[in-house]
Amino acid sequence: MVEVLRDIIRRNRAGAAVAIPSVCSAHPDVLRASLALAAQLDRHIVIEATSNQVNQDGGYTGMTPVDFIQFVNALADEAKIDRAQVIFGGDHLGPQAWRSMDAAQALAKADRLVHDYVAAGFHKIHLDCSEGCAGETAQLGDDVTAARSARLAQICSEVHPDLLFVIGTEVPPPGGARVDEDGDIPATTPMDARATLAAHDAAFGPLAPMIGGLVVQPGVEFSPTAVHALPMGRDPGLLNALSEHPDICLEAHSTDYQQDAVYPRLAQLGFAFQKVGPALTFAYRQALYALDQLREDKGALQAEMEAVMLEDPSKWQGHYSGDPDALREQRHFGLADRIRYYWPAPKAQAAVQSLKSAFDRPLSDTQLRQAFAPAVLARAEGLDGPQSQRLIDAEIQTALAPYFFEEAT
Repeated sequence: MVEVLRDIIRRNRAGAAVAIPSVCSAHPDVLRASLALAAQLDRHIVIEATSNQVNQDGGYTGMTPVDFIQFVNALADEAKIDRAQVIFGGDHLGPQAWRSMDAAQALAKADRLVHDYVAAGFHKIHLDCSEGCAGETAQLGDDVTAARSARLAQICSEVHPDLLFVIGTEVPPPGGARVDEDGDIPATTPMDARATLAAHDAAFGPLAPMIGGLVVQPGVEFSPTAVHALPMGRDPGLLNALSEHPDICLEAHSTDYQQDAVYPRLAQLGFAFQKVGPALTFAYRQALYALDQLREDKGALQAEMEAVMLEDPSKWQGHYSGDPDALREQRHFGLADRIRYYWPAPKAQAAVQSLKSAFDRPLSDTQLRQAFAPAVLARAEGLDGPQSQRLIDAEIQTALAPYFFEEAT
């Protein structure tokens, strides 16, 4: 598995515009549709879990690392993809889920976290100890971050000797992306990227050659209501920071919702690892809501989801802002897609099943064209299963397809 990633890094660093998509989601429909697309294209794909989603305590999905791998493998078999084409990644592994504890307690939990991820079969390991614990500053400096990450790397390497570590963290704060006075998303500077690498090289010592990725900000982000597009003509020069690290590539987070041409451009800039998540659950919701407008009981799903989200606002409050109309709009259609945390709720599951059951006969072309883009309808024609499920899968795959911009090799 690691050799597949290393080969992509070598090709990218040699000047080829190649990259591998990393799907960060725990939604079964999103994962199955993504795996089916990779199978159709005969491509490898990375499936990632975050430390908040999946951990030894169950995370918010209720899954441990072993549970998650078994869950994805079952979906892979359903999608008819060779399991060898699926690479498992752990995202933001560190003390984040336990930041309310003091550092000693949180790091002890992180020790167990990374041990269990690697023992379960995760090979791409993003180590992130950048956020402070109880009594510490919100963001820690490179030296402390690197030392803590090195501690976790040592534990990982004792469980499995062949891993690929990703370091660094450049993600938007809760509530939206960072913008400068011109409304732009400033890219990480080569100087800062070089400093992060140097700190980790020193802290990792003999494990430094296992570092294969550096998370930096290329200038792409999305807030709840806006997409900040990559300036296509701009090169932030981040490859210069890797000049002495030929076996390391750049990793981009928050690439969701960008135009198709952005992904090969990111690969040209050195981003061989490209993460996507909310855009895929957004596509899932988009398909459900489109179907919701085509059934006799129009809007019933959206009404039920509104009730579910208002009953437990904890997963969207603090992420959205504005008057009641703006909040409602963001709850259902916000690009941050906080609604994704509510789909597993029993009432939401029942509402989705009721929606799917409403279509006991095929929708006409006239109806379909009211609600779905031509590209989605064309893709759905080539899929298997009931029409409603094919439309959902096609919407998800249409969002993911631009990440597979190169031919399989």
